[in-house]
Amino acid sequence: MSLFLKLKKSVRFCGIFPFSFAFAACLFSCYKAPEMTLEEIEEYKRLNRNSIVERTVSRPYKGQRYADGKVGGVWNSTISGDPKSFNLLIAERDAETNSVLSPLLDALADYDFIKKEWVPRAASFSISTDEEKGTLDVFYTLRDDLYWSFYGSDRKVKVTSDDVVFWYDEIYGDERMESSAYNSRFMSMEDGGVGEVTIEKIDEATFVFHFPRIVAEPILATNMTFGPSFMYKKAKDEGGADGVKNLNSVSINPRTLPSMGPYFISEYTPGQRIVYERNKDFWEKDRNGQSVAYPEKKILRILGDENTKLLLFSKGELEYYSPTPEQLEDVVSKADNNFDFYGNKLGKRSGYTVFNSEGGQSAPFWTFNQNPKNSDKPFYKWFCMKEFRQAMSCLLNRERIISQTYRGLAEPKYSFFPESNAYFDSSVQLEYRYDPEKARELLSKCGFKKGGDGFLYDSDGEKVEFDLSIVSTSSIYSDIAQIITDSLKKEGITVNVRQTDFQRLVEQMSKSYDWQSLMIGFSGGGTFPTQGSNVWVSSGNLHLWNPLQEKPATEWEARVDYLYNEASCIVDHDKAFPLWKEYQQIILEQCPVVYLVRSRSFFALQNRWSMENVYYDNMYGANIDHVYVCE
Repeated sequence: MSLFLKLKKSVRFCGIFPFSFAFAACLFSCYKAPEMTLEEIEEYKRLNRNSIVERTVSRPYKGQRYADGKVGGVWNSTISGDPKSFNLLIAERDAETNSVLSPLLDALADYDFIKKEWVPRAASFSISTDEEKGTLDVFYTLRDDLYWSFYGSDRKVKVTSDDVVFWYDEIYGDERMESSAYNSRFMSMEDGGVGEVTIEKIDEATFVFHFPRIVAEPILATNMTFGPSFMYKKAKDEGGADGVKNLNSVSINPRTLPSMGPYFISEYTPGQRIVYERNKDFWEKDRNGQSVAYPEKKILRILGDENTKLLLFSKGELEYYSPTPEQLEDVVSKADNNFDFYGNKLGKRSGYTVFNSEGGQSAPFWTFNQNPKNSDKPFYKWFCMKEFRQAMSCLLNRERIISQTYRGLAEPKYSFFPESNAYFDSSVQLEYRYDPEKARELLSKCGFKKGGDGFLYDSDGEKVEFDLSIVSTSSIYSDIAQIITDSLKKEGITVNVRQTDFQRLVEQMSKSYDWQSLMIGFSGGGTFPTQGSNVWVSSGNLHLWNPLQEKPATEWEARVDYLYNEASCIVDHDKAFPLWKEYQQIILEQCPVVYLVRSRSFFALQNRWSMENVYYDNMYGANIDHVYVCE
């Protein structure tokens, strides 16, 4: 889950990318409130939650059939910054680039949370299991009406198996591309070896993924988006990996970019805006044969300032807005909701409607660098002690974060899997909650002592001082970091907050490894236990605290690897359950990451858009793929 609001019909899980970076998992900015007792905080949360929620609209998606809309209107929204490129490979690591290019693409499949099953999108699929050999194949057949279309042209290029096979083998599968998906090709075998998931073209429309082992979620593991092979293959043939990485810079005319999605990019003015126009060739149609991309045009203003966004929304110049806590009361009080509080349509055309959702599926977290590259630094020794990490969790005052930063509209995150995960177990909870006395006991056990000067020292006499890196553009992370700094200062620990550009932070995590501790989040809520193969398995490139291990550095990581690999290959839920339970217990005990809170979110939408196809909840987010303008 990420800072930029995901406007989508569904999550459209792409298993090739189990998790990716998101520099904020919250829709709120900072809110200052006086420090209160736990009892006062709880009462404040209860009263404030009831007041706000009761005056907004709850409209979760429950599998309702979408109404047929009408084509027309201009959808105005914003993006925080310029895209770094129009290159799909670069989009893996840059939120703005990914957001800009996503309307030009579609995934092979999608997951229906209501029916709890996979459904086709760009391709239909079938699974074939060979119990005797212990192998599995996933066959995909692309739709017959899929094309790479070009803006302002009748030219159309059929989307074929060659596109998918090239992308899987030559982009994701080429280590030189440095794709986040590279490690996802490999899996541990029962004999301790490493197997590879391969792809084979059957014909122009059909291809198959070959698994060396039977796995529980083969569609999740193979679902992907992909680019046009005719464009990227030429770049690779002529310039190798660098040729691909340098393709489609922001200096090109974006109208030359082919689209198989609902929109084309028709204009890009750096620092100002990006304009999309409707792709009439997009395959997803309503019962009247119209593409469900109903707005004729979409305009994204490049704008990072939240106050300016609110001003534009209040003038009706933006279609939606997600209010910050200090803005929430004012935004809600001025709403002219197009539903009453029982969900009945009121038919209003002026003003806006505010929707609410429960706490998100994921949460931001605090993590500590255990990469041996930093073994000469004092913090490395501290961070490698589980008791130190546990103590940091015990010094994390989540209730204070909720009251000061989220205006009471959040809940602590104490579980590992979210409730939507089939292997969620309410009995598996974090033991190390806010408890300064317990933190002192844990630190003392490791030889830490407070000196006469009030500062904490380790057994070698080193003063305990380390950095906490956060994204410079996130005021909410800045507020949380200040709370952490205050709490640790009381125990004699000095924390230096380092505000860092997001792309620089990604580079530190994935290449240079020269960070100490950091606060960040991952997009993806962990609905499936196998989401996150590049994070939780020790060989993963996003195994943040010590990535790309040739063999597990610790016994607990080796056990997590074993449990993950074995459980992911067990189809029977009851047989897999105890393995996934132990897996969760180990991570919550070892505290390699310390989760913070799950916040409620709010979404305001102008009433000039029909609310008939609009839904908002913590699973689908803002479900407005089928939104259309009122008569």
